Amino acid sequence: MSDNGTLLAAIDLGSNSFHMVVMRLQDGQAQVLDRLKEMVRLGGGLDDDNNLSGETAERALECLARFGQRLRDMPRGSVRTVGTNTLRKARNSAGFLKQAEKALGHPIEIIAGREEARLIYLGVAHTDLETDEKRLVVDIGGGSTEVIIGQGFTPEFMESMPLGCVSTTQRFLADGLLDAESLKQAERDARLETRPYEYAFRHHRWQRAVGASGTAKSLAAVCHANGWCEAGQLTADGLKNIRKALIKSKTIDHLNLPGMSDDRRPVFAGGYVVMQAVFDAFDIETMYISEGALREGLIFERVERMKGINVRSNTMERLQRDYRVDRAHAQRVADTALTLFSLVQEAWSLDPEQDGKTLRKAALLHEIGLMLSHTGYNEHAAYILQHADMPGFSQQEQQRLAAIVRAHRRKLKKSWMNEQPDELRDTNLRLATLLRLAVTLHRSRSPRNVVPALELRAQDNTLEVSFPEEWLERHPLTCSDLEREADYLAPQLRLGFR
Repeated sequence: MSDNGTLLAAIDLGSNSFHMVVMRLQDGQAQVLDRLKEMVRLGGGLDDDNNLSGETAERALECLARFGQRLRDMPRGSVRTVGTNTLRKARNSAGFLKQAEKALGHPIEIIAGREEARLIYLGVAHTDLETDEKRLVVDIGGGSTEVIIGQGFTPEFMESMPLGCVSTTQRFLADGLLDAESLKQAERDARLETRPYEYAFRHHRWQRAVGASGTAKSLAAVCHANGWCEAGQLTADGLKNIRKALIKSKTIDHLNLPGMSDDRRPVFAGGYVVMQAVFDAFDIETMYISEGALREGLIFERVERMKGINVRSNTMERLQRDYRVDRAHAQRVADTALTLFSLVQEAWSLDPEQDGKTLRKAALLHEIGLMLSHTGYNEHAAYILQHADMPGFSQQEQQRLAAIVRAHRRKLKKSWMNEQPDELRDTNLRLATLLRLAVTLHRSRSPRNVVPALELRAQDNTLEVSFPEEWLERHPLTCSDLEREADYLAPQLRLGFR
């Protein structure tokens, strides 16, 4: 099937600015049709308890409403929106996301730092000079800095450092002074933050340093406008000249450099501090500036999926391999769980695209905790799924998988369900119930085990399972297991069988 004419959009909800790009796929290439950018300064809206202020949230929602107007006619699934450092930190992000999705008209995900780094590298690799050299990619955002080493289109090593142009400005330059002593102290503190990552990256030999996103572009633009660097580059000598210019300005309010935009002024010095620390940590002399970053990475990952390259499948296979999952057994459980799903899909209003695929992933990974311990392995598995680096998965997806896998055996704790989003609580309970039944029906783990034809009747949080006549009498262990499952699920869901 030809992809010509397919429209895709990606939005990056950064800590400093929101970016949107709209592209059209044409003859296997992604052609930019539109770009929008607004300085929202989301990171500046976090209070001491990491709650997003009402004023900042309102500013963000107004921006998303404008983005939403541009995307109003684009179908579901053609727009991918991700939140980064600030939304990872915000304690009240769940409430904000509900309003944000309504304003935008499309779903929003929050991605982990290393997943952000992976997508940034993908965006850079598709837009940078084609080369066999190993790249060091640096993306300084508002609240974090992603550093990646890779070759070709494959990232090899990734880290997310807790330094950004907004957070650094707030921590080290909050008084707005740009004298030599203030900058020296900020540079020293930033260098301490980068030191652990310097050691981690030391044995990775790279040949080409590439900078992505606003801070790198802004610093390079100022260098070029003042004759300190060639266009599209940032150099160590150029940064030294920027430092002199900052000190000469004395304060952030008086900062006015050729090549610097007005909306970049408040965080320009903070961005310089982080970049200088990066140059020092990784001994960079020249950095080339990329037009691609996170949002382009989101688009190109979608293009790769359309070509049959599935990062999520690769991640799941890696987890199964690393945690020594019995893949054949997991596949049998998944097949049975999806058969049960099809019998209750309509009655329970389940979405085969979202809920069905989630159930399949949970079934394929439900035993990854066995490598640690059989006792409570469902909780070990849930911890792994919630906290592991899982390329291709958002934090919400990882949390949902963790919730279902945690609830697939033993007695349910009410707190497990209460920790989940309100709109998914009942659905996740029902998916966990289907997984529990599939696991029960495959307790023998035998490939010769034949699951009987079942009838399922579902309504609200009630499930009745009918077995063929006399089947339960011939399988007393399964009957006993089902009775125990009914006790475990009560009172959150009533399970009956005959």
